[in-house]
Amino acid sequence: MSRRSLDNTDLAILALLYQDARLNNKDIAEQVSLAPSSCLERIKKLQADNIILGSQLRVDLQALGGNIQAMISVRLSDHNRETVDGLQQKWNALPEVLSLYHMGGNLDFLVHVSVSDTAHLRDFVFNQITAINEVNHVETALVYEHLISTTLPSV
Repeated sequence: MSRRSLDNTDLAILALLYQDARLNNKDIAEQVSLAPSSCLERIKKLQADNIILGSQLRVDLQALGGNIQAMISVRLSDHNRETVDGLQQKWNALPEVLSLYHMGGNLDFLVHVSVSDTAHLRDFVFNQITAINEVNHVETALVYEHLISTTLPSV
């Protein structure tokens, strides 16, 4: 799928929104030296072209009772499309799951979770992961700190 080329102004707008999606159009326009109407048109075009896919709210997970974060590595014994798609839908819908990665290599999934305590983590792994017949290996690693970059990736 071919995407349109982004110019320096588009990239500057994206960088600002990536750093803080709450910025208002007037402030963005001022920082990229555009009229607010032109800036808004560019943002709408970035959205219409599926370059801006949405925005997310970040919250303090501990305020919600998420005292422990973990990464759960999962290896499957069956790799058919139906199994993979079904597990992605099932796990991604669970309230404990923050991120779900379908991987290549020796792992099939990496599941990033937030739970209240170690008993909750144990029960989650037993009830939602190892209880599935196609799962043949699981490893759980605690997350000490989770940082999210606010710098637009340069690829």
